[in-house]
Amino acid sequence: MTPKIPPPLVMLICAGVSGWLTPVWPQLNWMSPYQLAAVAIALCGIVVSALGARAFRRVKTTVNPLQPHTATTLVVKGIYHYSRNPMYLGLLLVLIAWTLFLQNIWALVVTPVVFVLYIDRFQIAYEERALTALFGESYVKYLVQVRRWV
Repeated sequence: MTPKIPPPLVMLICAGVSGWLTPVWPQLNWMSPYQLAAVAIALCGIVVSALGARAFRRVKTTVNPLQPHTATTLVVKGIYHYSRNPMYLGLLLVLIAWTLFLQNIWALVVTPVVFVLYIDRFQIAYEERALTALFGESYVKYLVQVRRWV
């Protein structure tokens, strides 16, 4: 199955659901340090995603997650030495930060789980098939060496 929804849009949809859940279920009475932590987590997520995108741009390969079959180079250095999907990891961190900022336990539990399940099943699996077809044994070796998320 070819994914049709770009991962950043999936993250925004999940963030919107979190915002919708906030008035529906009771909020936690967290102190502002939690919200400060949320900002720090969001910044980390932005940096992780940016490092991933930058690594792709450096070698002039596609950043478009809906067209992995157009990749020209297998990127395995930099942040890709630690995570095969740093851009999605960064989006997840931003989503976790958002739900933490909203101070709603249900959004914090449900929304990131939905994001991970969707991205894992529909986006990453599709990309892995496309990249295996493109790069063969080199990519299969990379799959064994580096974890999918962290």
